[in-house]
Amino acid sequence: MDAVIYEDDEVLILHKKSGIPVQTKRAGEKDMVSLLRNYRAEKGEEPFIGLVHRLDQPVEGVMVFAKNRQALSFLNRQVLQGKLEKHYHAIVCLQPGERVKTGENYTLTDYLIKDGKNNCSFVAEPSAPRAKKAVLSYRFLKQREGLAEVLVKLHTGRHHQIRVQMSHGGYPLAGDRKYGGDRALQAAEGNHIALCAAKIGFIHPKTLKKMEFSVLPENPIFRKLKD
Repeated sequence: MDAVIYEDDEVLILHKKSGIPVQTKRAGEKDMVSLLRNYRAEKGEEPFIGLVHRLDQPVEGVMVFAKNRQALSFLNRQVLQGKLEKHYHAIVCLQPGERVKTGENYTLTDYLIKDGKNNCSFVAEPSAPRAKKAVLSYRFLKQREGLAEVLVKLHTGRHHQIRVQMSHGGYPLAGDRKYGGDRALQAAEGNHIALCAAKIGFIHPKTLKKMEFSVLPENPIFRKLKD
């Protein structure tokens, strides 16, 4: 399976492509969990795949899956403790003529409410019912022609968190039809969001060693900001 970049008896690491859901209930639609189960079955292995974390369907990037229930439990504890490290690269839209300062770290803290019926989230007051704290940090890496590449680190794992918080903070992601508005649509390359889970770090459930894996974004919009 071309998407797999590492595996052993405990974990499986892959580069999820944009447009493929991690898991879906839609009949006949392929998803990563079912593809990986088939991949293991074809190798004569028990087709167990433990879902540790998620990526939105239009988002690409590196993911870790567990290959047995013990590994899944171990990795899930890291998620709950905030020890599963995730770094993202994104292309955001700037205001006309805006210049940003590269290399400086910024933090966004908001309270988000998930609307499951409409599959979206929105920023709310901290005291609002069902509002959950969402924190991320980011820094600008480079900019060109009204766009900027941003490195984002998640400190919490909320529904659509990066997309919602960056848009609310004035920097919508290029290609984000749900939260980005006109600027994001005009900057789009194809139907994909300019967001990539570029790096993941975790403690291995068997060896207890720190492991890190990274991928390069495939969305062609990232090439626009190459030096």
